[in-house]
Amino acid sequence: MREGCTATIPGVNREVTLPLIVDDRGTLQVAAADVSKLLRTLGARWLRLVEADEGGLDEDTVAALTIELAKLADRIDVACIAHSSGE
Repeated sequence: MREGCTATIPGVNREVTLPLIVDDRGTLQVAAADVSKLLRTLGARWLRLVEADEGGLDEDTVAALTIELAKLADRIDVACIAHSSGE
C-alpha cells in the first residue's frame, strides 16, 4: 500500500482530517480507528451545539443519533479487535 493524500471533512465548527491510503489497485482505504473516531467526534460536536443552544438542533434527535453513532463506532472497534485477535 502507498500513502495517499488526506481528506478534509468539513465539520460543524471545524474540520476533521482523515488519512487516506490508496492500495496498489487504486482502492481507497481508511483506517477503521479513524472512522470510529470520526463517528464519536461528530456525535460529540452535535451534543455541544445542543448544549450551547446553537444550530437549531432538536435535543432528542441529536441524543438518539449520537447514541447510534457511538454504537456503530463500538461495533467497528469490536470487529477490528476480533480480527486482530484472529477470532
